[in-house]
Amino acid sequence: MDKTELLKLQNYFRRTFANANIRVVARPRKTDSAEVMIGDEFIGIVSLDDEDGDRSYAFSMSILDIDLDPEE
Repeated sequence: MDKTELLKLQNYFRRTFANANIRVVARPRKTDSAEVMIGDEFIGIVSLDDEDGDRSYAFSMSILDIDLDPEE
């Protein structure tokens, strides 16, 4: 993914989740995926699917059980 594509994805995430702090950044040595961040916190990976000439993206976010506990 090039810088233009990363920016389009970033704008999409910002609009969709109403959060201007979301960033989509390139991954070192990877061209088919990017990291999704809120501020400095990593929240997931967006992957490119370019089979048969149809480009689509998949967003994957892992949630740890400790993240579900309310802060004390």
